[in-house]
Amino acid sequence: MRLGVLDVGSNTVHLLVVDAQRGGHPTPTHSTKTALRLAEHVRDGRLEDEGADALVASVADARRQAIELGCEDLLAFATSAVRDASNSNAVLERVRVEAGVDLHVLSGPDEASLTFLAVRRWLGWSAGHLLVLDIGGGSLEMAVGRDEAPVHAISVPLGAGRLTRDWFTTDPPQRRELKSITEYAHEVLAPAANTLLGEGTPDRAVVTSKTFRSLARLTGAAPRSAGPRVRRRLSAAGLRQVVAFISRMSSADLAELEGVSASRSHQLVAGAIVAHEAMTALGLEEVEVCPWALREGIILGRLDQVQPGGGVLSVGGPLATGRPTLHEAR
Repeated sequence: MRLGVLDVGSNTVHLLVVDAQRGGHPTPTHSTKTALRLAEHVRDGRLEDEGADALVASVADARRQAIELGCEDLLAFATSAVRDASNSNAVLERVRVEAGVDLHVLSGPDEASLTFLAVRRWLGWSAGHLLVLDIGGGSLEMAVGRDEAPVHAISVPLGAGRLTRDWFTTDPPQRRELKSITEYAHEVLAPAANTLLGEGTPDRAVVTSKTFRSLARLTGAAPRSAGPRVRRRLSAAGLRQVVAFISRMSSADLAELEGVSASRSHQLVAGAIVAHEAMTALGLEEVEVCPWALREGIILGRLDQVQPGGGVLSVGGPLATGRPTLHEAR
């Protein structure tokens, strides 16, 4: 089947279209990103009308593209920016009525679990006892386990965008701000690390997300053009050097570095500090970078609902739907 996945994140709205079948490898056929920076439109806990208007327009456009590209279904989900907004229910209703899309809000643990599923499928059972980290715009997701479902799935408010917005007042940030955000990240991560490490030392520690990919590239990992199957790693020593280097640079200068996008350069320093503190708290000297993450987890979860004969299994969980297909909803 051809599936559309619409990821409404704190920074971007991303439509990914794939051709996929149960037991097969999802093949991307189309990808479109719109930089909305929804998290920056949140004031006093509420998503402002300007941000909601932009979201409705972007989702409506993504739905139109999905139909034109022949998608049989559109799996639309939102993460922390919408999840944490005090008026999220009203915003979701606007999206449903005006854009014609039921936007499912994932909880933090759901994000962590689905990302873990994607990494497990990418690496296979040989990865053994697996630890997965994912830095988003609004939160940091962590999960650990030996199966396809993690034993622990944890989400903490250490997203790169959230911390940049809440802690930095200058560009580049002041030294005292860097110290404060480091101490805060250390404090938040300590109990989560104890829980994750309570399952024992992981056989493989793996990271996903644009932030980790950018940091790995800055330490010498292969560029994106080398393809998804090239092994990429990020060491704690290399990350320490990157943090010291980029913390003195403005976002405009950071955007000139290879592997750093202009739309996310302003939050790279905060993301790097979180990455370093997470690796330190978990005692990780090196991590691997996986090209699959939450979107792929969404796709795999949807395909797992499809019976060999073509029907859809009736199962619970964040991806179970009783809703009409994309074309039925037209």
